[in-house]
Amino acid sequence: MPIKYDAGEVITAMVTPMNAKREIDYDKTESLVKHLINNGSDSILIAGTTGESPTLTHEEETELISTVKRAAANKVKIIANAGSNSTETAIMSAQKAEKEEVDAILSVVPYYNKPSQKGIIEHFSAVAKAVNLPVILYNIPSRTGVTMQPKTIAYLASQYENIIGVKQSCPDLDMVSELRMYCPEDFVIYSGDDSLTLPMLALGAHGVISVASHLFGSEIKSMIRNFKTGNPTAARNMHQKLFNIFKKLFMAPNPVPVKAALAHKNLIEEFVRLPLTELSEDEKIVLFSAIDSFN
Repeated sequence: MPIKYDAGEVITAMVTPMNAKREIDYDKTESLVKHLINNGSDSILIAGTTGESPTLTHEEETELISTVKRAAANKVKIIANAGSNSTETAIMSAQKAEKEEVDAILSVVPYYNKPSQKGIIEHFSAVAKAVNLPVILYNIPSRTGVTMQPKTIAYLASQYENIIGVKQSCPDLDMVSELRMYCPEDFVIYSGDDSLTLPMLALGAHGVISVASHLFGSEIKSMIRNFKTGNPTAARNMHQKLFNIFKKLFMAPNPVPVKAALAHKNLIEEFVRLPLTELSEDEKIVLFSAIDSFN
């Protein structure tokens, strides 16, 4: 059975604020953490896809963890992205995160290599054995090129008590049903797509690892709470109000739109690192119209 660990219902996959030189803005990082704490986030995920992990150095990741922990002041859980397509690197990243005393790690299916299900099992077995931290698996076929199957996830959950959950970024809702059928009852399923949070809750998911929660964390929390406390109509109404925003935040590669939206709200600057580029002015008009129309 998985170890007891609760990261909450709304985990924000936090952007990494940058200045015009594309250097990390640690002051803005601290202020953003405080904003997230005050607006519905139960946990903060550092240096994930939304945090532009492919372009961060290991030294920057370590400094981000330190900065976020200091700003959070134990008010939320801190999760570090520690995945890689190299098993050895994934182990080293997980061990480094453990030394930094984060609360859990997120570990992605190895990308580009396209491993078999057996290779996926052996990869995550090695990671789980290397640390005592809770491990959340990350299943995102659109970026990795391979799908981790429900029975593979269930096997890993049954074998390693620190593999406690999965971020499921896959539109196949039948897989969520299978996960709930095959995995231990207290194995935690998180939606990896804001727009699928409510449907996945109906199939047994616990919450969401979210991008939109940068801006609408309290509203997403309200949607989840309403669903779980017997008010599905209120939950559906909030989902429908947010649905257009959920989609617009992925009108360009993540995190380009959400950084533009946060800059629009004067929380950070919009800058991203190459090979990503900022939104065009026309794209900003479309995005900001959707955000500003929310009431």
